[in-house]
Amino acid sequence: MYAEDGSIKGIRHAWTFDDMFSSYAVQGINTVEKGVYTREELAPLAQLNVESLKDFDYFTFARANGKKQELADPTDYYLEYKDAALVLHFTLPLKNPIRSKQFTLEVFDPTYFVDFALQEKDPVKLVNAPAGCATTIQRATDGTATAQKLGEQNFLDNSNITFGTMFANKVAVVCP
Repeated sequence: MYAEDGSIKGIRHAWTFDDMFSSYAVQGINTVEKGVYTREELAPLAQLNVESLKDFDYFTFARANGKKQELADPTDYYLEYKDAALVLHFTLPLKNPIRSKQFTLEVFDPTYFVDFALQEKDPVKLVNAPAGCATTIQRATDGTATAQKLGEQNFLDNSNITFGTMFANKVAVVCP
């Protein structure tokens, strides 16, 4: 997300959880209508989700002009329930908005406990970006990720704490 002055101000996520997690997560939530969950009914769960994600840096890693960017606490977060799946929406503001010709974003779990996949159609949208900005997307499963070159040693080496980076979804934004 870009500010009017062309600086990058934040990242907006929409994460769709799988049906198994979604079914588990809504157990015990009191609803007015059985099987229908309102934003208000899901609000405590949304808060728990974003609070829990903080310890993992929201699985979101950003760099502008090659420098790591610090992210602020999430805003505008909420859950919706559609098609038997929970969708967590939240915005991660940059602590310091920055004008950048090159911005990279990676979404992954460094331990590879959580698997992330980008939606097939239009997984990234630039909001209010300056004219001429373009994105390049590298999916963890597209054959270009380093995950395709795994060897047995990667699984045996417990010191490899960045194992999950090989499965990162990477977005590069280049602006003129």
